Amino acid sequence: MSVIPELLARVPGKFSTELGIEVHAGAAERQKWFLAAILFGAPISGTLAARTYRVFAARGVLTPDAVLAQGWDNLVALLDEGGYTRYDFKTATKLLRVMETLKESYRGDLERLAAASRDYADLERRLCGLAPGIGPTTAQIFLRELRGVWPQADPPLSSLARLAAEHLGLLPSGLDSRAALAALQEKWRTETVAGCDFADLEAALVRLGRDFCRKPARWPDCPMSRFCGKS
Repeated sequence: MSVIPELLARVPGKFSTELGIEVHAGAAERQKWFLAAILFGAPISGTLAARTYRVFAARGVLTPDAVLAQGWDNLVALLDEGGYTRYDFKTATKLLRVMETLKESYRGDLERLAAASRDYADLERRLCGLAPGIGPTTAQIFLRELRGVWPQADPPLSSLARLAAEHLGLLPSGLDSRAALAALQEKWRTETVAGCDFADLEAALVRLGRDFCRKPARWPDCPMSRFCGKS
């Protein structure tokens, strides 16, 4: 088996899919992923972010109205239940502001925000403008899984994905993020995997970069070590 099929067989793809969210299925699913992406955007472990999202999902707190109805104290309690204790106060405030601005400016509809955006830079700017604390990192986490869903959703390749792709020989070193993205997309066009899309490949590379490539001590345990030029 060659690199890309084996990677996608061994490493999970989209984070949204892992949470039971199908971003291709409609606006409500994309709203769920936006909430999850805000949680993933803090410097906290992916495990805690996913656990916290599942707490929100179990309580049905997934829409702007549902978040706003909770109020600050209840949001803090939900965040704490998920293990998000280090950033609970700040994130509760951020979630309320995001959903308030989304309702005020876009009638609570992310699809309106996307439709109003001229291009990727404008889309990222609008997302970041929803509240302090929504920065490019959060916007890119959200938008990289919407490639092919929203036309403007075209973030640069993340540094973690680029690092993993270089280690696996999928990309040469030294490319900037846009050139690396174009080169990786060309690789994908020649080696697609049934049931997956490019966002799955990018997410799998992000996971590999996060958990192994940037941690030399873990290289021997990497599930893709036989392909890696660094191990």
